[in-house]
Amino acid sequence: MLEGLLTWLYDIVWSKPLVYGLLVTGVLFSFMLRFFQLRHFKEMIRLMFQGEKSPTGISSFQAIALSLAGRVGTGNIVGVSTAIFIGGPGAIFWMWASAFLGAGSAFIESTLGQIYKREEKGQYRGGPAFYIEYGIKGKLGKIYGLIFAIVTVISVGLLLPGVQSNAISSSMKNAFSIEPWIVALFLAALIGLIIFGGIKWIANAATAVVPFMAIAYILMAVIIIFINIEQVPALFALIFKSAFGFEAAFGGIVGAMIEIGVKRGLYSNEAGQGTGPHAASAAEVSHPAKQGLVQSFSVYIDTLFVCTATALIILLSGTYNVTDGGSMSDGKASMIKDNGIFVEMSNGDKDYSGTAMYAQAGIDKAFHGSGYHFDPAFSGFGSYFIAIALFFFAFTTILAYYYIAETNITYLTRRSSKKTTFIYINIIRIVLILATVYGAVKTADLAWMMGDLGVGMMAWLNIIAIWILHKPAINALKDYEKQKKKLGSGKRAIYRPDPSKVPNAVFWLKDYPQRLKEEKIDD
Repeated sequence: MLEGLLTWLYDIVWSKPLVYGLLVTGVLFSFMLRFFQLRHFKEMIRLMFQGEKSPTGISSFQAIALSLAGRVGTGNIVGVSTAIFIGGPGAIFWMWASAFLGAGSAFIESTLGQIYKREEKGQYRGGPAFYIEYGIKGKLGKIYGLIFAIVTVISVGLLLPGVQSNAISSSMKNAFSIEPWIVALFLAALIGLIIFGGIKWIANAATAVVPFMAIAYILMAVIIIFINIEQVPALFALIFKSAFGFEAAFGGIVGAMIEIGVKRGLYSNEAGQGTGPHAASAAEVSHPAKQGLVQSFSVYIDTLFVCTATALIILLSGTYNVTDGGSMSDGKASMIKDNGIFVEMSNGDKDYSGTAMYAQAGIDKAFHGSGYHFDPAFSGFGSYFIAIALFFFAFTTILAYYYIAETNITYLTRRSSKKTTFIYINIIRIVLILATVYGAVKTADLAWMMGDLGVGMMAWLNIIAIWILHKPAINALKDYEKQKKKLGSGKRAIYRPDPSKVPNAVFWLKDYPQRLKEEKIDD
């Protein structure tokens, strides 16, 4: 009964209006922002390495690392293989498109997070719940923000951690024969050690781990491409031909290809879904547009770099199957491409590939089928590498989940005493650790569905909010561009908003001007 109800809700929440609504939102925002993705590409990279931070906030690089910790997860491995399985190689092109256009949504939501952030109990806090309440104002804004915060705490604090920990335990069991209960205890201890240290510890952990894991994974793809370089031109031709139905084998599934490519791309980079602004709001910057630009670049890293690495590993190896988009569980799907590997899929529609086995075999075959002679002991390296990659990807995602949950707990208890907030934060810490342990030992399809349902509801609530509130973010970019043109590259742009347009931007209207006076900067 409950599962049937949740399935019905899931089909409504994750229906085509949400998938294409996120895409259309990215398109329209990109036009409104005059395709800043191209105009400010160099500026995004420059800002990412700026070192502004304070006892209250973290640096832009720490913020993007924390944001990437949430974006780069199991979806970058399993999600890509699923996209290829349902939509063929052309789905990768539509993942790229969703990343490019989704950067517009990422800029709007992250800039709004900065504009409406508050200093709560010694730390910067912000995100959709904050800009919904303070931007929309009135009773509607308070109720709307409350609903978002509650949905988010349940989703990222209780339902989603187990999905990530299960990916870790499954891959470790497959590669190293480590029992799930051992993995569960190790994760519980490591996560507890970090999250009980607060945002600074989480940000430091993300800063140390995320660049390493992303670079290592992309480097593996580069090595595989290099030793199979003669296949690369044909591979990219296959992706582009398939994307527009010019490849005969995949011409009949263009609709499924676009939908799954867009959906998996957006699901991976989370542009417009309301998760990124939490980390963006914690950054110490002199202008909200700075962090909006930095967070937009994180979308590129996630989809254009990491997801592409997975796609190339799989496609170079040839160890992938493609269906006509039907359901494997009810027997309505037929195989378009079947090389005899991994025909037996999981019986659920949630993740057709079930595991990261495509990528594991892809690494092995790409190495051993390349004509290069490797030591026989190197056989099976794919499973080891994917297990390690999944550990870092999923582990940092759990940390990001916790930070998002903590931020929304702080929002819900911000009018209470520090002691009350501290109690609720510790409760969510314990709940998240228990959810992580449970997921590592035993996965639950119901938890997958409920977690996805929660994320989908977050996306619906956020996409409506950023359409209502997008003007201040667009004006912030215009102001930043105007200042940079006037000041040149040597001076920092400072945000001085019009109180009549953003009356509830308390930090920028009161707190930051006071800081400028203390720094003896003319305001």
